[in-house]
Amino acid sequence: MEKLLIVGSGASGVHFAYSVLQKGYEVVMLDVGHEGPKAINAGDSIVDLKANLSDPAEYFLGRTYEALEYLSSGREYYGLPPSKSHILSNPAVLGLEARGFEPLVSFAKGGFAEAWTAGVYPFNEGEFREFPFRYNDIEPYYNEVARRIGVTGTMDDLARFFPLHDHLMESLHLDEHSQQLLALYAKHKRYLNTKLRCYLGRSRVATLSHGKGERNGCTYRGRCLWGCPVGALYTPSMTLKECERYPNFRYLPHVHVSHFNYNSEGRIVSVVGQLRNEHGVYEAQADKFILAAGTLSSSRIFMDTIFKRTGDIITLPGLMDNRQILMPFVNRKMIGKRYSPESYQYHQIAVGIESEQPERYIHGQITTLKAAPVHSILHQMPFDLRTAIFVFRNVRAGLGVVNVNLPERRREENYLTLKKEDQTGQPTLIIKYAPAIEERSLIKRTVRTMKRALWSLGCIVPPTMTHVRPMGASVHYAGTIPMSPKRAPHTTSRYCQSHDFENLYIVDGTTFPFLPAKNITFSLMANAARVADTAF
Repeated sequence: MEKLLIVGSGASGVHFAYSVLQKGYEVVMLDVGHEGPKAINAGDSIVDLKANLSDPAEYFLGRTYEALEYLSSGREYYGLPPSKSHILSNPAVLGLEARGFEPLVSFAKGGFAEAWTAGVYPFNEGEFREFPFRYNDIEPYYNEVARRIGVTGTMDDLARFFPLHDHLMESLHLDEHSQQLLALYAKHKRYLNTKLRCYLGRSRVATLSHGKGERNGCTYRGRCLWGCPVGALYTPSMTLKECERYPNFRYLPHVHVSHFNYNSEGRIVSVVGQLRNEHGVYEAQADKFILAAGTLSSSRIFMDTIFKRTGDIITLPGLMDNRQILMPFVNRKMIGKRYSPESYQYHQIAVGIESEQPERYIHGQITTLKAAPVHSILHQMPFDLRTAIFVFRNVRAGLGVVNVNLPERRREENYLTLKKEDQTGQPTLIIKYAPAIEERSLIKRTVRTMKRALWSLGCIVPPTMTHVRPMGASVHYAGTIPMSPKRAPHTTSRYCQSHDFENLYIVDGTTFPFLPAKNITFSLMANAARVADTAF
């Protein structure tokens, strides 16, 4: 049986590996593989932790309070907690310059999805229009991945935007605020559907509502952001752990892959990387090679491969990411009520705005504020600290935020390339991004529609707190080496086989030719499983 070498342990890499391992392939996975701390006090709720930990401030905010975020400083409403700081821990010399794009790169064991909010939304037929395959081709793999990871959801008004698939568990228990929003939606449904073309329903999340294998169902401890202590919220490292049980699998961390070596026939013969612990060079051979390091890292390895052999610097156009808009709101009917921090912390409701073209659908996730850090909210209030705390305590139960995603297409002006460095000889990754001309008007229309929808649900949006996140913040990167029905340089086949190197497959977002307004991770996992099943 052939030997396969996979670069990267994120969502795409582990599900590709799991699929081919079941076929008997010998599989080696290379990864930098930064690991985070183990979950502590698994039975404690977030309230219990504050009482039981010797230094709760360090656990929640960090030794130097690095978890604090202030919107007025140009930063985000929220950041990674100290327990997940390893996810953005990068090699000392990354060599990266960006214009119009704020890139995030992860070298964590399990990749970026170790910190995701578990949103699981399959693309529909219209959103696959620019792909060289159809929804029916990937549907079995949505079903299979749902079986592997556990997905909760139900048949509701949002099924018009993301199809139902097999292996759906019953939904998680709703917090009181989310219950009220759905009840108000039912009451005002006709106006929302016909006038605003807006629909609400339950989020589909990769979080167990009951036990599955070694994982427990959600215990509603309010600790989602800091890391689920019972394994209810799925992360790719769980599938990696399952892969490690196979005798034909080897996971090699502490290897930072830089490039491939290839012969005169355009066939890759080995992979080359740096050993992070021993500061040496690692090189390995295989029959076939699979890139699953994430769009930025996979693209860089691809470009460095060509540069190392030929000295040529190529450009990969078509970089995509979902523009995101954060819209905090206040539910007037929840003001003065008590809230429960001991509940599922992430989004439980999703919202969709229909478009004339299915692929122009607007998607959002509604998170009611429960146990999330609140200092950025207090900081924005036009009061002194004592007054801000008093006001906040009275409105907290009614606070929430809508995270709105916009779709994105490939455009030539958004690209990745390299810049040769004279002193080190190592090229720098250059990222260039400029928004589409029509983006500003799309944002304006979307915000107006969402405000009207929230108003009909008894909510108001503070006029100064809507935040358009910088491009790159959603980490839904895609598009630089797209799948194509025709052979062309720097593209792949419908099975993600490189048209430049016949024994190279690229199974992460790098190959997606279009980016709907949805969380991409579920489709990455399903596509990787599709490629593993149909091309191997």
